[in-house]
Amino acid sequence: MNFGHFDDANKEYVITTPDTPLPWINYLGSQDFFTLISNTCGGYSFYKDAKLLRITRYRYNNIPVDSNGKYYYIKDGDTVWNPGAMPTRTPLDVYECRHGLGYSRFHGEKNGLAADLLAFVPVDTACEINKLTLRNNSDKAKEISLFSYVEFCLWNAVDDMTNYQRNLSTGEVEIIGSTIYHKTEYRERRNHYSFFTVNTPVDGFDTSRDEFLGLGRGNNAPIVVEEGKSHNSVASGWYPIASQQINVSLAPGEEKEFVFLLGYCENPKNDKWEALNVIKKEPAKKIMEKFETSEQVNEAFAILNTYWDDLLSRYHVESKDPHVNRMANIWNQYQCMVTFNMSRSASYYESGTGRGMGFRDSCQDLLGFVHLIPERARERILDIAATQFEDGSAYHQYQPLTKQGNLDIGSGFNDDPLWLIAAVAAYLKETGDYSILDEMVAFDCHMEKAAPLFEHLRRSFEYSRTHLGPHKLPLIGRADWNDCLNLNCFSNEPGESFQTTGPSEGPVAESVFIAGMYVKYGNEFAEICRRVGKEEDAAIAQKAVEEMYQAVLDSGWDGEWFLRAYDATSQKVGSHECEEGQIFIEPQGFCIIAGIGVKEGLAKKALDSVKERLDTKYGIMLHQPAYTRYYLNLGEISSYPPGYKENAGIFCHNNPWISIAETVIGRGNRAFEIYKKTCPSYIENISEIHRTEPYVYSQMIAGRDAARHGEAKNSWLTGTAAWTFVNLSQAILGVQPSYDGLSIDPCIPEGFGDFTLTRRFRGATYYFDVKNPNNVEKGVAYLEVDGKHVNGNVVPVEDGKTEYHVTVHME
Repeated sequence: MNFGHFDDANKEYVITTPDTPLPWINYLGSQDFFTLISNTCGGYSFYKDAKLLRITRYRYNNIPVDSNGKYYYIKDGDTVWNPGAMPTRTPLDVYECRHGLGYSRFHGEKNGLAADLLAFVPVDTACEINKLTLRNNSDKAKEISLFSYVEFCLWNAVDDMTNYQRNLSTGEVEIIGSTIYHKTEYRERRNHYSFFTVNTPVDGFDTSRDEFLGLGRGNNAPIVVEEGKSHNSVASGWYPIASQQINVSLAPGEEKEFVFLLGYCENPKNDKWEALNVIKKEPAKKIMEKFETSEQVNEAFAILNTYWDDLLSRYHVESKDPHVNRMANIWNQYQCMVTFNMSRSASYYESGTGRGMGFRDSCQDLLGFVHLIPERARERILDIAATQFEDGSAYHQYQPLTKQGNLDIGSGFNDDPLWLIAAVAAYLKETGDYSILDEMVAFDCHMEKAAPLFEHLRRSFEYSRTHLGPHKLPLIGRADWNDCLNLNCFSNEPGESFQTTGPSEGPVAESVFIAGMYVKYGNEFAEICRRVGKEEDAAIAQKAVEEMYQAVLDSGWDGEWFLRAYDATSQKVGSHECEEGQIFIEPQGFCIIAGIGVKEGLAKKALDSVKERLDTKYGIMLHQPAYTRYYLNLGEISSYPPGYKENAGIFCHNNPWISIAETVIGRGNRAFEIYKKTCPSYIENISEIHRTEPYVYSQMIAGRDAARHGEAKNSWLTGTAAWTFVNLSQAILGVQPSYDGLSIDPCIPEGFGDFTLTRRFRGATYYFDVKNPNNVEKGVAYLEVDGKHVNGNVVPVEDGKTEYHVTVHME
């Protein structure tokens, strides 16, 4: 069942009913100011940090769902409605929401009156623009009243939800003309404020939520709107809002436009005031002057569209499969950028009140983003590395505003250090910029402990090399990629955190998954060492990698698949010897990606076992059989009902690992089959089952054991975005950045046909024309580069050259 459709020409998803299974959202913003907006205008805004600088209030776990937002109430006679349907839920004659790249459009019609709302965050300014157009399509004049509504958050989103004894006495506003300034706590330690304004004189205002809504009422039926007249209330403590009333006369066929702005401003700490308790408004005035007219707004919107067109043009494929084209060219790259910006900090599932930027998460996200804006990837790598500890281990997350590591989730996740190597290797391959290795980077955010980035990489590898267990496999610590496989936790207390309880370093629980990472990224580290003349470090790393490769063959193979781990008593996890949880997806993917077991014939056995034991019509499950009781030695993974989350759910994040592994052994049919099962575009027609947005990936899908098999959760902010783009762009379509240039080695399904691909790389544009006359799954016979025959599959890089035309001959 579909609730909308793709509009590929406009790069939009068109939602045709407000009654989607869940709120279907979009992200506005690309730098510092961000808004989450749903298909019914719900959502929230923040500046840089969704916890510490939350601008508008949102209510999670609320009934009705998806409240609050930025709402526009239209009172036309006795009828009150909203362009996005919520919160009044008045049935509309026409409804449409178009989520685009960095913007959303809403169109509503009721009783001959049409409303068009365009919402976006401009590229270079800390504000959200809402342009509302009202048009009288009837044959009679209309006198309507328009009421805006925004509820301010008292900055710290956690404190805002909990510290009522203080917060209900702090709210402060200033009202100047059509502008409402939210200045709560500005009188003390803050030097920032927000404002909400409209580019026309107003007929009234309200800044007190209680006054606007009325006693016992919700935002679905505000008393002010019902009465048709603002109360001109001034908030003092309690709950500050911003609402303006505009009375509008519309002749038949007439339309009028209004520009509303929600902005964020900062002043120097020593220059905060215009007068006693009067905030300095110059920063706000500059923003208002910049977007005062519809023409200025239209120009800013055109700049935003150009920004996204330029970004997405850096990778573009044309094949006969519209789903591949749509995902590769638009939605997968778009989600990669959103996920890069947000990490796991702000979505409708990650509330933005706890988790910050993940160390592992951000490193993985970079894999799908580095080709878009390499300079921002460089900055992110340095930010991440600066939170690393001196011994090479890491905080698991850090706050985006302060860029300081925090221990809300803890540390001691022993896969974290190796992901830094993965991120830096991806950056070096993309850019050839080895100067990043010489950048002085703090340890634990203390510059007096700074060392070159290369030293951070060396310590990352050394931490992994020196933290091995009795089987010579890496110690797992608190967990590895699977945060819920807690082999050192042993928690019996309800409510206790599985990720912070128990010793982070022991005793001897080991991870075969980290062993696969160790081989793959240890090889990358050795290669980086060689390229910067660190031959001794390269030799140490290479020897360690070879030893780990053998350790996996000796102690990590279970006969038909790779083991998952050894627990704290050295008992096997993910073995046919286990009662439950006999086979896990992660090592089957990552060990083969690392090349382990390929020449020995083990890779094919492992992948065949995955298909036989883990595959479903909705994707590959994390493990089987599901855990039916709580296992003290395994931790959180066994705390979920069977089929949900880490307990045998379908984690979309590591399905691409299996697909990539299939390309390693040349099985394009199987690789593409796996890709299609979780790809949003292919499964749009089961939206009533899947429930989350059909244009972006979700973190997980309920597995075969679950009551709601096929239902997705945790959309948008997931490593699935980056890994799926790596899978599609580099493994399946085959264009891979390397230290020496671009290589191409497609692994595609039979019948995929010829395709073309454009890729910007190190200041040049590469035009690939892939020919597959014999319909093979994998195999490049030779290349023609600008008409010259080249053996193999690497395009030689020539200094100063800005354009390459490459014909790829597969056979």
